Amino acid sequence: MARAHGARAQMALAFETTYGTAPTTGFRVVPFASTTLGSEQPLIASELLGQGRDPLAPIKDAVTADGDVVVPLDVENFGLWLKAAFGAPTTTGTTPKTHTFQSGGWALPSMAIETAMPEVPRYAMYTGCVCDQLSWQMARSGLLTATARLVAQGETVAAATAAGTPTSLSLQRFGHFNGSISRNGVPLGNVISAEVTYSNGLDRIETIRPDGKIEGVDPGMAALTGKIEARFADTTLITQAMDGTPCELVFGWSLGANASFSFTAHAVYLPRPRIEIPGPQGIQATFDWQAAKAASPARLCTATLVNTVISY
Repeated sequence: MARAHGARAQMALAFETTYGTAPTTGFRVVPFASTTLGSEQPLIASELLGQGRDPLAPIKDAVTADGDVVVPLDVENFGLWLKAAFGAPTTTGTTPKTHTFQSGGWALPSMAIETAMPEVPRYAMYTGCVCDQLSWQMARSGLLTATARLVAQGETVAAATAAGTPTSLSLQRFGHFNGSISRNGVPLGNVISAEVTYSNGLDRIETIRPDGKIEGVDPGMAALTGKIEARFADTTLITQAMDGTPCELVFGWSLGANASFSFTAHAVYLPRPRIEIPGPQGIQATFDWQAAKAASPARLCTATLVNTVISY
């Protein structure tokens, strides 16, 4: 008897034309490290009395389909997740292509995602997947990945794939070694680690339906937050926090002229942190920053991906 293994699992993704309806073509095989995307339906214990000490049968509760997908930050495939988080980009250039994703859009695309366990076989198609949150961490070493938090409309399980013959983009990963952080155009030094979290604030439309699915999701107020942990070497960030003025932070990775990714938070506000002396080791300060809409450009953030992909 075959047993499912994560090593043989596959994931295919396609953007939907109609929310909740999986397309028949256009799927791409996407690399991923792990996923919790799934559908669950809890049981509600019976509350009825007068039927003896033994409980009656439970009642099925509402169906929920959501989860996280951990993906690599790479040159080509990551553009699919940026499109899910921000909407379609503006693409310019010939070779390479520059894909510019901007925050603030009123509509977000939905995706159909199929996870495959061919040994069983089990092919689960999740339709109406919308990106609620996209986050990643920067460090000195280790594997560079991002986590996409998704809200789906529903799940359909079959014994054969419904993704047809998917295509794939090339895989060329960014690494922590290729990363950099700049503040107002100047490299920011003494940074130990950094976190970036962009949220779409999705609002589930939980209407009464015979199929138990949600009606859809509406984007709410966006949020861009993060954390910077730095060695306490100067008072630049402390002074900004005390003054209450914003700065521009750019998180970037580059593998050359034809392969780069930069994420710009245009107006970042820093809190005044507690400076502790835990012992004889070096002193560090942690800034849990928040970003807001800037005056120019009038948006929260911009993501720029440079590669040879024609369009997303």
